[in-house]
Amino acid sequence: MLTPVEVLKRYWGYDSFRPLQAEIIDSVLSKRDTLGLLPTGGGKSLTFQVPAMILPGLTIVITPLISLMKDQVDNLRDRGIKAVCLHSGLTRAETKLGMDRCRLGKAKLLYISPEKLRVETFIAQLKQMNVSLIVVDEAHCISQWGYDFRPSYLKIGELRELMPDIPVLALTASATPEVVSDIMAKLNFSGENLFSKSFSRDNLSYIIRNDFDKERQLLNILNNTRGSAIVYVRSRKRTREIAALLQANEISADFYHAGLAVEDKAEKQNWWKEGRIRVMVATNAFGMGIDKPDVRTVVHVDPPASLEEYYQEAGRAGRDGLPSFAVLLVAKHDKARLTRMITDAFPPKDYIRRVYELAGNFVNVAVGSGYDHTYTFDFALFVKTYDLQPIPARSAMRLLTQSGYFEFMEEVTMQSRVMIISDKEDLYSVNLDDEGEQVFNILLRSYTGLFADFVYINEPLIARRADVSEQKVYETLLTLSRMHILQYVPRQNMPVLYYSTSRELPKYIEIPKAVYEVQRERLLKRVEAMKKFAFADSGCRVNIMLEYFGEKPEKPCGKCDLCRERNRRAPSHDEKHQLAESILYITAQQPRSLDYIVNELSPRRKDDIIDTVRKLLSSRRLVLNPDDTISTV
Repeated sequence: MLTPVEVLKRYWGYDSFRPLQAEIIDSVLSKRDTLGLLPTGGGKSLTFQVPAMILPGLTIVITPLISLMKDQVDNLRDRGIKAVCLHSGLTRAETKLGMDRCRLGKAKLLYISPEKLRVETFIAQLKQMNVSLIVVDEAHCISQWGYDFRPSYLKIGELRELMPDIPVLALTASATPEVVSDIMAKLNFSGENLFSKSFSRDNLSYIIRNDFDKERQLLNILNNTRGSAIVYVRSRKRTREIAALLQANEISADFYHAGLAVEDKAEKQNWWKEGRIRVMVATNAFGMGIDKPDVRTVVHVDPPASLEEYYQEAGRAGRDGLPSFAVLLVAKHDKARLTRMITDAFPPKDYIRRVYELAGNFVNVAVGSGYDHTYTFDFALFVKTYDLQPIPARSAMRLLTQSGYFEFMEEVTMQSRVMIISDKEDLYSVNLDDEGEQVFNILLRSYTGLFADFVYINEPLIARRADVSEQKVYETLLTLSRMHILQYVPRQNMPVLYYSTSRELPKYIEIPKAVYEVQRERLLKRVEAMKKFAFADSGCRVNIMLEYFGEKPEKPCGKCDLCRERNRRAPSHDEKHQLAESILYITAQQPRSLDYIVNELSPRRKDDIIDTVRKLLSSRRLVLNPDDTISTV
């Protein structure tokens, strides 16, 4: 039997583990329930992939991110490791093929989405498999105290009751002490067993820039830093707008969000990973599972709702251990926007019941039916059809999901795929027109493994190689499917609605206190913690974050903006004179606000700038206007 280091070397090419990886792996191989708390970039996936290659049976990996699931399975297959993923976006034939492989011992890892645990037939088949390890990725989702609670995760506790002798490995990047305790309780740990790295990242400098003109500040940051960068924004529309702004200012940039086609996502992601695009402007759909260690800067144009989210996203900078920056842009109105997030996330319960009724009408599910069925759900068309505001409507769908009435999944985006189901001899008798024949030949030459499994295909690529239209490719594949030569599953880029229980009348819809009142109070606390971090004007940003995560920091980090400002020496006489001249020059152009002057003269100390403005006002070289702007006399 290979040792963990030998497995690591054989399949991944590394000679040693990162901190805590080896300890977690040893704990898993000792069949102990284990919770690994590793920051973003800490190498969580290896802590279960390495044991999976040593343990005799199947490792089940439960993860909520379908895109990450697919990426990991593809990467494992590239390394010669047999892995399968199952989720609601697959056809029944694909699901059956995957389950057969796991039952016959032809796979080492099985990735599943948590809603699979609601399906009784799946659980019955799972009992027939030789399972050695259960892995719970993004384990904070099981805790109602966490920032991303998902009720389907509670089914994992029931799975443990069916397999009491199988150890569980729970993994997450960020969790408060109460979330850590809740994870262990919900997963029925046999004893407390936590491996945790400090949330401190010595190579990462956390910087806050308070500026009403965020776009100007963003250009400033990117023009004064080098290397790859991610810019996070809150809407799909803003990804396009900010990317266009950067391009107009000769900064290499592109945009990314969950609504893009699979091929577009893959192309943009690859160009950014290869360095052909410097800056990716994205929603939080971008970043999970992306292995790019040399990101030098992560900028948030708006503060997220919680420090957990911010820590994970900011932590995508500097995964190679080299100095990097996490910059958060804030303005005065962000305090009110953060507060508004609470009412947006928890609309009135009568409104939630109405959304439930309208969702059932939209997919044409009768009361009393729908159980264990999945429906495509065009959310944009849904809110337009019933004249709903998108943000509270999406929140209502989330709360209904957490209450167990259905599973609303916006992330399901599946690339087209094909599997040949006829014998090779039958291919010689296929009768197609000349263009169809060309399409079929290109398909056979371009993709391997078509006879053994569903293979992802790219219709535009086939069309270019066959010199035909994309429509012709689509029609040819449908024809071959009707001839039972192959099975063709066209690309799906649509959210889905999975009914985990039959449709109810609205009056019977109850949103539990644990889902609504408790979570609302918890969100309020997270928002207040985010405000404290973002708008503190003294102390240390890192220490504020570490204290939130239950650590007791020994000293200030020395690298955040508050520490840097505190450590700067007092300006000399010449520097004071130069600062005064700079202020006079700025205010001579046109009247300016004090915030504008402070931000324009950054990175000088804010206190020094304000003190100089006061002296210039006292000496009447500057004047304060009725609209609170400042100008030269």
